[in-house]
Amino acid sequence: MRAASVQRTGGPEVLEVRDVPDPHPGPGQLVVEVDAAGVNFIDTYQRSGVYPVQPPFGVGLEGAGRVVEVGDGVGEDLGPGRLVAWKQAPGSCAERVLVEAAEAVPVPDGVDAETAAALMLQGLTAQYLCSATYAVRPGDAVVVHAAAGGVGLLLTQMVVLRGGRVLATTSTPEKAELARAAGADEVLAYEGFAARARELTDGEGVAAVFDGVGRATFAEGLDALRPRGVMVLFGGASGQVEPLDVQDLNAKGSLYVTRPSLAAYTRTRAELEERAEQVLGWAATGALDVRVGGRYDLDDVARAHEDLEARRTTGKLLVLPGGPAEAELGRS
Repeated sequence: MRAASVQRTGGPEVLEVRDVPDPHPGPGQLVVEVDAAGVNFIDTYQRSGVYPVQPPFGVGLEGAGRVVEVGDGVGEDLGPGRLVAWKQAPGSCAERVLVEAAEAVPVPDGVDAETAAALMLQGLTAQYLCSATYAVRPGDAVVVHAAAGGVGLLLTQMVVLRGGRVLATTSTPEKAELARAAGADEVLAYEGFAARARELTDGEGVAAVFDGVGRATFAEGLDALRPRGVMVLFGGASGQVEPLDVQDLNAKGSLYVTRPSLAAYTRTRAELEERAEQVLGWAATGALDVRVGGRYDLDDVARAHEDLEARRTTGKLLVLPGGPAEAELGRS
């Protein structure tokens, strides 16, 4: 089979597509024929060495596809022929991948493989951010940074589903329109967003800032918060933030700062299933609109990384290992 791999860390140019042996399942494992693999910033962090992973390693963690083979101890709900999705299976940008059964969730009727692959990492992230890290209540105003991105569009919709008010930041008029279509009440420029957020909340400030941008927005985001507000830093697309003097949290109104991870919010099988069932259920009923912003064949995985890092995209990027013809049919 063919798979995207990293033999040495570096820029997108280090990505290679190679012929590798087919995987075979051990106890508690599945082999899945990959229909769609998600492209995420964590993939670029691992590829570049920001998150240390010893090369060589397979690219991609997230995806969806049909089970083709199972190992001992795998339940019937994950048997051969079943469409499943996952958020954590190293080497997912490949024609086939080995998935731990504990990480795979059945995809409900009404949700296709592309939608499921687009939701597992970013959708579950958005879900835990607004339901657990800071549980948005009706009437809460929150800032969602990069609201036209993969997490941002989903998070905006989920905050609205919970009765919250979204003050979205975007970088272009086109992205602003996407954020508004997702339900954002206001769209702000990055420059001066904290002052504008305070104006829109009658000087009080917002309940939470959901920040996946990092260095470029973090410090100003603290000024957007109301007393006892919550800074939720869940990514660093612009770079890692500077060290924080915790006394600043006192001076700015007894603020909270947290750096959550999806792994910490899906520590048990029950928690993973609960979050996945809600997110996939919203997609099945049409309550959640999932935007696929780019589809790439396997040989174009380097271009997918380039487009993501250059912020040329909106929504979710997918690699479709089925080949150029299949990928081209849906290219956005």
